[in-house]
Amino acid sequence: MTRLFVACLGLLAVLVGTPLVGVSAVQAQQTIKIGVILPFSGQFADTGIQLDNGIKLYMQQHGDTVAGKKIEVIRKDVGGIAPEVAKRLAQELVVRDNVDILAGFALTPNALAAGDVSAQAKKFMVVMNAATSIVTTKSPYMARTSVTLPQIDEVFGDGPGIDAETSFIRGFEAAGGKAVGSVRVPVANPDFSAFVQRAKDTNPDAIFIFVPGGAQPAALGKALASRGITPKTTKILGNGEIAMEDALKNMGDDAVGIITAFHYDPSHDSALNRQFVTAYVKMFGRTPDIFSVGGYDGMRLIYDALAKTGGKTDGQALIDAAKGMAWESPRGPIAIDKDTRDIVQTVYIRRVEKVGDRLVNVEFDKIADVKDPVKARMPK
Repeated sequence: MTRLFVACLGLLAVLVGTPLVGVSAVQAQQTIKIGVILPFSGQFADTGIQLDNGIKLYMQQHGDTVAGKKIEVIRKDVGGIAPEVAKRLAQELVVRDNVDILAGFALTPNALAAGDVSAQAKKFMVVMNAATSIVTTKSPYMARTSVTLPQIDEVFGDGPGIDAETSFIRGFEAAGGKAVGSVRVPVANPDFSAFVQRAKDTNPDAIFIFVPGGAQPAALGKALASRGITPKTTKILGNGEIAMEDALKNMGDDAVGIITAFHYDPSHDSALNRQFVTAYVKMFGRTPDIFSVGGYDGMRLIYDALAKTGGKTDGQALIDAAKGMAWESPRGPIAIDKDTRDIVQTVYIRRVEKVGDRLVNVEFDKIADVKDPVKARMPK
């Protein structure tokens, strides 16, 4: 029996609800306003920037007009994990800026808080990253274009934070493995050394890791390598965040052999992805990542929904248009589940290999048409 240690970084927040007042009536207008809430400063600033770059690239390629109406994006900086701030910004966007659509949302607590505003104001809301399963249950007008952690990890075990831990263990033990320990790391703690040492002390056959994207994967990669936890000594498994570009740079050749499950990597072999990566690098001088593709596909969903409604911005009309929508993304075929309003996509199993002088995630297996398993178990 394979012994496993699980390390997950969880995002926990208490959300205080306040009634939304003063929402203006739907306006007959020639401009459609999209309010984007992202962390453009603080610990998760690069996450917000990469996601927003995806939005910008899609608009650069497809113009700023849909159904004869001009698209205007109003950006707000939430600064990090700040649900109260996210809710206030969403309220201000609706009441003061008269936005028609809410979008962005890199982090789960912020998406959950803004979901209340979407529900009360009946505004179409597109979550472009936040990955906890329950997010889309907060508003009937919400759809997601990123991923859910159980979608990745339950498939991988046969998986933010607590979702990853429970889902991976569920799948792993159902397949005959045994989890010998787990640790939850504070989300604001950039020093992983004590947690990595604790995992090493259990002497597991394998270690499964989840941390959210941003600065955390690179810091964790450095901590693993410094304590001699490499695929040569311990099988390292995890969500794709631990094998993102900056993390691989920190680990160097010690990363070779890490196995991850993920929904997107810039090395994914498809003509559409090669075009996407080329255009992204040309526009921003850097490689796209999961946040970039979440923003890019999020804008695709918004544009296509608006085209389907003829520019009508009523929340119910837009969510009805979004349900069941399917298209080819740089990551592969994706769709919006008509019942859950969540994403359906391929999960890729990858191994870090050295190709020439580069560390690359090489796909060696895949599971197509994966839905969020948590919602699949919910009562109908």
